[in-house]
Amino acid sequence: MESLLIGCFSKSSSSLSFPVTAEVSPAINAGNALKGKAWNNPKKLFAMPMIPQKQFPVRQHICGNNERFVSFYWRRKNDFLANAASEHPFESEPSNSPRKSLQDGLDAFYRFSRPHTIIGTALSIMSVSLLAVEKLSDISPLFFTGMFEAILAALCMNIYIVGLNQLYDIEIDKVNKPYLPLASGEYSVKTGVLIVSSFAIMSFWLGWIVGSWPLFWALFVSFMLGTAYSIKLPMLRWKRFAFVAALCILAVRAVIVQIAFYLHIQTHVYARPAFFSKPVIFATAFMSFFSVVIALFKDIPDITGDKIFGIQSFSVRLGQERVFWICISLLEMAYLVAILVGASSSFLWSKYITVFGHILLAALLWNRAKSIDLQSKTAITSFYMFVWQLFYAEYLLIPLVR
Repeated sequence: MESLLIGCFSKSSSSLSFPVTAEVSPAINAGNALKGKAWNNPKKLFAMPMIPQKQFPVRQHICGNNERFVSFYWRRKNDFLANAASEHPFESEPSNSPRKSLQDGLDAFYRFSRPHTIIGTALSIMSVSLLAVEKLSDISPLFFTGMFEAILAALCMNIYIVGLNQLYDIEIDKVNKPYLPLASGEYSVKTGVLIVSSFAIMSFWLGWIVGSWPLFWALFVSFMLGTAYSIKLPMLRWKRFAFVAALCILAVRAVIVQIAFYLHIQTHVYARPAFFSKPVIFATAFMSFFSVVIALFKDIPDITGDKIFGIQSFSVRLGQERVFWICISLLEMAYLVAILVGASSSFLWSKYITVFGHILLAALLWNRAKSIDLQSKTAITSFYMFVWQLFYAEYLLIPLVR
């Protein structure tokens, strides 16, 4: 095992901004552990020999005016590495360490998976699954097992779809989203293909072993639409056509997620006959509006790259400002319908929560929309993320519609 020797001492008033090593020996006292000349001369300090110590941890204090400490760590058999603690912490490992490589790899995969879509998928399945709950006893280990099986399979398919889109949009993303791993060169095309293929296989494998036909068909239809949306083949790459692209997103986000995953819980988990309640119908209708908005809005910040590569999105054809206000109008209409649905509830608690909840979301949307700078890509992208936050919030309200 590596042993640890900790020595602490004060330094002069100048800020210590470099790692230092010092000659340390239990035979010397604190007063002569470091010579003043060595301390004031970093080159001599670095050059001082290190005497390996294989004893119990020792704490040495060098007198001075300031409360600054240097900790010595036993790194190998006979070496010490000293890290100076100042106002800014130092990295205790070199930049090419396994830990650093792991962090970089996780960060790249995080960006590759498009986390806002991951969160949206997980929240939507949890919310829709709760719509099948009729009584408190329905919330059981069986329910949670069925729900998490659906979430895991759907997230694998989600990563396949967003990853495939990045594989076929590398040149566009170099203009629109240069931070994505394929566009930035962090991932090779081979790595991207390996990731999306693996997650597609895992998704279908999970859907098959669960044995739920609603779940399997949800994955299959999502796979087909996601592939047709992105892949460059004759009659495909539907993202080139604004109306068809919007329909693809609407079908996946509004119809498949609401109906298929609800049926997964209703028929497979609870073994009940298929029945579409008022909350399920509301969720499907409301999310149809929301999915259209997401489909339109996602292209607003990407207008530059889309123009260059001939993607005829609504933002390219109609202009950013016009599409922006169409999106705001559609969402405000959806919130108005949601308020009316909530007001018609026979449950007083449901009426108050859904009415005031949707009034609050509608007000936040309108207030934010009035202050946006449509000439700033950063501002538009930030607003697009805000729309996703409204999307998440809606899935918190949907289970309360009764």
